[in-house]
Amino acid sequence: MAETNDSGQIEKIVYLNRVAKVVKGGRRFSFSALVVVGDGNGKVGVGLGKANEVPEAIRKASERARKDMISVPVLDGTLPYEVLGRFGSARVVLKPASKGTGIIAGGPVRAVMEAAGVNDILTKAIGTNNPHNVLKAAIAGLADIDSAEDISRLRGKALSTPRK
Repeated sequence: MAETNDSGQIEKIVYLNRVAKVVKGGRRFSFSALVVVGDGNGKVGVGLGKANEVPEAIRKASERARKDMISVPVLDGTLPYEVLGRFGSARVVLKPASKGTGIIAGGPVRAVMEAAGVNDILTKAIGTNNPHNVLKAAIAGLADIDSAEDISRLRGKALSTPRK
């Protein structure tokens, strides 16, 4: 379900839900869509859209995702260090992996990693399998990651090249 839209961004529909409201004349259906949007180069966002038709719900969700994008420091196709994302009862462990590992992740987290441009990662969703909370936990974990430049600025030290 991955598609690249006209602006070159990766758009993935993670979850579609049909909701029924019972009214006098019968059931009235509406839809909610959970969408991940990323540029494949370290920027990713998640959005939820609700509407009476599926395409409208998807459009609203992707609009919200584009508006709420975060930057993720991607280092050689993986994350710089291990992090735990939390949201509600959802916990998502994100571990950097060596080259060639691929994306070892379940559905919602996989969509986020692919959209962010992370190619090698190990993940584990703990606590709940609710896609809304798992997605938000993954985004919270990614938002907690600081780049080497940020940390060096905070510590007042210059970045040095690693010893081999």
